[in-house]
Amino acid sequence: MNHISFINLAYIVSCALFAFGLKFLASPETARKGNWLSALGMLIAVIATLTSHEIISFQWILIGMIIGSILGALVAFRAAMTQMPEMIALLHGFGALASVFVDWSAYHSHRPDTIVVTTALYLSILIGGVTFTGSGIAWGKLSERLSGKPILFPGQMWINIAALAFVLALAVPFFMHPAYYPVFLAILGISFLLGILTVIPIGGADMPVVISVLNSYSGLVACTTGFVINNVLLIVVGSLVGANGIILSYIMCKAMNRSLGNVLFGAFAASKKKKAVGEKKEAKSASIEDAYLVLEAAHSVVVVPGYGLAVAQAQHAIRELGELLEKNGAEVRYAIHPVAGRMPGHMNVLLAEANVPYDQLVEMENINPIMDTVDVCIVIGANDTVNPAALHDKTSPIYGMPIVETFRARTVFVIKRSMASGFAGIENELFYYDNTRMIFGDAKDVAQKLVAEFKAK
Repeated sequence: MNHISFINLAYIVSCALFAFGLKFLASPETARKGNWLSALGMLIAVIATLTSHEIISFQWILIGMIIGSILGALVAFRAAMTQMPEMIALLHGFGALASVFVDWSAYHSHRPDTIVVTTALYLSILIGGVTFTGSGIAWGKLSERLSGKPILFPGQMWINIAALAFVLALAVPFFMHPAYYPVFLAILGISFLLGILTVIPIGGADMPVVISVLNSYSGLVACTTGFVINNVLLIVVGSLVGANGIILSYIMCKAMNRSLGNVLFGAFAASKKKKAVGEKKEAKSASIEDAYLVLEAAHSVVVVPGYGLAVAQAQHAIRELGELLEKNGAEVRYAIHPVAGRMPGHMNVLLAEANVPYDQLVEMENINPIMDTVDVCIVIGANDTVNPAALHDKTSPIYGMPIVETFRARTVFVIKRSMASGFAGIENELFYYDNTRMIFGDAKDVAQKLVAEFKAK
């Protein structure tokens, strides 16, 4: 077997491992195996690439590997679970930037000489620039370094349209004279600007979908870069990631009962908040002792996690509480809304980390039909995903979004630090229902106190 055949075979094996890795990531039970398979595929691809004759010098490669390994290790050990959403956004951005640098290098070494390469190069720097700066804005919003509210200014829509029209118009001189360097730089610069302008009008409630879309963009950039440098592995892997991101975005938009265009063009920003009219109810609170007495008598309990669970790092305490409830004779399930938290699968990751049994995780469409039979719902930090206004209030920004219908349970305990609104910035009607009791405090502290009550009595 000659050297080229060996590299092509290694690429085929890598592609197969990536495909199986994505397949296994579809289930919490096999997700860990999927990660290992994907990592192995990447290792094989890197080794095969480094042994190719196209590598002239290993000096900068070794420097980059050392710096990247150190930064990766620091992030892995120091980043908290609450920081995972913004870290994923950041990694998408840097992945796209890496593709842009590869395109830039290829452009310097030899100007595109075919229509296929020219088209791929144009799309790569356009999508890569948008993904890099868009991911940076998403990171800022998720990490709360930027406001999670839509950032708006007069004439914003027309500026966005003008920027998009200009970068599309630059395709004409670029295709006619690919070697003209200023046009290349202009496309890249406007792409960076367009990424910022595209994401800043989107509110924090839509960030899970935005992350998924940016994931798809990063895959598309890798795919187009593969065409630029004639690398089959990048084309295949980029296509897999791009398709995966698009499918996930569709699933999440369906869960919100909204179109992707509606999300990306800031529907929350355009919505008007409903003004309070008439008599306003007061929320009722419950003590730890009261909650214990109700839970002790419950035969069925459903836990509905939200971002507050991640903030408090309460997943281990909640799992322990669930085990005690099961020993007491109750059936315990965990209802997961597709867009709960700040990234796709956020709640699944947290509960898996705490070793919550996979068969206790129930999807929204499967738990809602039996919610009337549930004795107690424990809502932990969830807000918009359990707000009944989504079902009946046509003036609400979340109207039409399917929710976990916790209000139909016999008793609802909402564990929150305060009465603050969620990402959508609207009040949660659930707090004022007659069967709802608020338990104010840190979710981990409340869960630990409930555990202590069960152990003591």
